[in-house]
Parts: sequence; C-alpha cells; structure tokens
Amino acid sequence: MNALSQDLPGPDAADLAAASLAMARRFATGATMWCAAPSWPGRSRQLAAELAQSVAGGGRSFATAVLPDEDMPDEDMIASLRTHARAGDVLLLAANGGEPSLAGLRQRAAAWGLLTVWIGAGKRPVPGAADYVLWLGGNDAVRAGEGGFGHVGQELGEMIRARLARDELVEDHQAGCHDEVCITCSDEGRLGEIVSLQPDGLAQVRTPSGIKTVDASLVDARAGDLVLIHAGTALSLVVPQGCEPEEAP
Repeated sequence: MNALSQDLPGPDAADLAAASLAMARRFATGATMWCAAPSWPGRSRQLAAELAQSVAGGGRSFATAVLPDEDMPDEDMIASLRTHARAGDVLLLAANGGEPSLAGLRQRAAAWGLLTVWIGAGKRPVPGAADYVLWLGGNDAVRAGEGGFGHVGQELGEMIRARLARDELVEDHQAGCHDEVCITCSDEGRLGEIVSLQPDGLAQVRTPSGIKTVDASLVDARAGDLVLIHAGTALSLVVPQGCEPEEAP
C-alpha cells in the first residue's frame, strides 16, 4: 500500500484488509453501499464513485446510493436511510473523528443490520464507533477531506475487487440465528429499533435479522427508540452517544 504523503499516511494495512473482506462478502450477496460525508458535503458522491469504479475494473459491480448530507438535519439522514436501506447493506462514512451527526446514524445502522465502515482523519474515535475504522495518520483533517479520502476509497475498491475475484473468500461464514433463542448470542444484548407498540406490552422491533416481536413491558419506549434486546425482551433504552475521541494517555 502506498502512503498518501509523508505527513498523511494511509490507514493500517490490516484494517483495510479486514474491511475489504467484510464489504466484499456483502457485495457478493447483492448489498447496496450507502455513502455519507457530513464533514465534507458533496464529497460522498465522489467517494462512492471512486470505490465503485475501482471494483468495476474487475468486471464486478454493486449498487451505490448517496445520502444527501448537505444542510440536512441529522434526523432526516436517519429517516432517509431507515426507509430505503436493507439488512446486509453497507454504510460508508467519511468524516472527522469529532463529527457529531454520525453518532445516531451509526447506532441506527447497527440496529438495522448494516455494516459500517468509517474513513476519517484527525483524532481517532472510541473503539466500537463503527464495524471498521480506516484512519488517516496525522491531524490534517482538511487535507484528508480534499484528497486523502479519495485515495483510501480507491485502495479499498482495489482490495474488494481482488477479494471478489476469489469467490471462496467471500462466502458468507456468519453463523445464522434461525431459532427464537440463538445459542451463539444468547448471552449478549442486541440493538433493535421500536417500530410499533401494542397494548399488551409487546412491540414490533426492527433488528438485523428482520422485524421481531419482543416484550417491551420493562421499558417506557416509543416508536423510533433504540432498545437493548435479550432473549426476546427489551431490557433498556439505548441513548445515542456522541463520538468523542479517545483521551490521550
């Protein structure tokens, strides 16, 4: 991998490799890539095009869509993605580490079953801020937005193209949860988004595996709220968190 410049090195090679494999697996099953760049309105379309063109060089293609992020309220970005995205899609974000509008969008994407990939610069976000974080070195976030993100998109696209060329690498190895109680995740809470509430305390909840009926009697929830689900029960409300960077040691 070529460095972007002496003072703005590219993301860690291992991070790029892991993200490219995860994205290739999604694209192999027909996923759409949604792209947003709230820190640099208008650049999301360019980033999506550069990545798609790099993949298309290998004779493969995938659907892309750009979230209209210029002067758009956070709730409208979320509503747009909620309406059109499907579980299994990819959300590609390009933004500074301190971009406030990403917090709610990232959490909703996790509840809906979207893979999140965050290309950024500046102070690195907290662990778990996205499924994959591809971070540019240095603190020149403005220069990153002007050109660095595009280079990362090209490199990422080339790696995805190579993965797709080897079909055995993009087979879906994820363990499916086909039962009401999944053995592999029965001890973990899962995010979900309340779709509707019923008088009997049950709720329809959007999850990565589709709409589920859960017991919501333990929480004071409304439609649109995020909840933590365990064994068919909404245990608590989840408040969207900010994306404050890690404190320096």
